[in-house]
Amino acid sequence: MNKLYRETIGEGDRHLVLLHGWGLNAEVWRYTAERLAPQFCLHLVDLPGYGRSEGFGAMTLEEMADAVLAVMPEKASLVGWSLGGLVATQIALSAPERVEKLITVASSPCFCAHENWPGIRPDVLQGFQHQLSEDFQRTVERFLALQTLGSDSARQDARLLKSIVLNLPMPPVDVLNGGLEILRRVDLRQPMTKLAVPLLRIYGALDGLVPRKMVPLLDGLLPASRSEIIVKSAHAPFISHPDDFCELVEQFLVAE
Repeated sequence: MNKLYRETIGEGDRHLVLLHGWGLNAEVWRYTAERLAPQFCLHLVDLPGYGRSEGFGAMTLEEMADAVLAVMPEKASLVGWSLGGLVATQIALSAPERVEKLITVASSPCFCAHENWPGIRPDVLQGFQHQLSEDFQRTVERFLALQTLGSDSARQDARLLKSIVLNLPMPPVDVLNGGLEILRRVDLRQPMTKLAVPLLRIYGALDGLVPRKMVPLLDGLLPASRSEIIVKSAHAPFISHPDDFCELVEQFLVAE
């Protein structure tokens, strides 16, 4: 069986697993990990088929969660960005005894827009799936640009995300399609009401993929969780506003 790539840095006695989003890899967390390393033992994981975790095909959300569980410490907190937030949430639902705390970043239990639920229009996601087979690299680059749109540092942030993708092997088209299929179909809103671990949800106020309109809806659905919105940030708040982001993470993880 193939094994996921995992890099461990930091000296702290609290374990923290960082999971990236669609199309990217664990290098997206590099600055965040360096900032948090004095306090935590961080585990940067490339999701199945992404970056250095090669040899995987398209997977379901449950299969991705199981693959991460196989390489993470026996007990750890999880930080999941975007698609990685779904994977982290699935781990917390299926193996709560392995998870101390959960942080989702610019993520949603249901990415696809429905009646009375804000999100990405289904035809947009289907369009990306169709375009992947026609112009693979341009489609990925377009999606990355969408993630930074609106923030003051949008151009700089988009360049950084693009370099993170291009510096490592590109994920196969079937892996990327599988990830888009998860974003299109998965709905964890009701399962999350039974979540048994402390949850912090971090959002970007200008996020075009995970609209801030969903924040009060989830506040009502998950009253035991905490939500924070980073002003002037889009879909990658840990890149555009690293100090604000790391401060929120540190405060939540050290609080008893």
